[in-house]
Amino acid sequence: MEIDPRAALDRLIEALNAHYEAAVHAQDPEAPAVISATVTLEDAFITYDDTLMTHYDVDLPFDLFDDDDDEFDDEDDDN
Repeated sequence: MEIDPRAALDRLIEALNAHYEAAVHAQDPEAPAVISATVTLEDAFITYDDTLMTHYDVDLPFDLFDDDDDEFDDEDDDN
């Protein structure tokens, strides 16, 4: 099923708002609500990025990285 880019953008905005609210209320990055909101936000970002590429051949100017990627960045800084 193809996703409308505008719907994906709306979902991303909602996910950003939900993540903000979870962060403000929990004030703990390990709180279940924050973790859940983070996962939802990551998924919404990836979906929006994919729909832009699929429909308009446009890529967002940033990417998500996981903790493993940070280790490689630290190694590069040592050289």
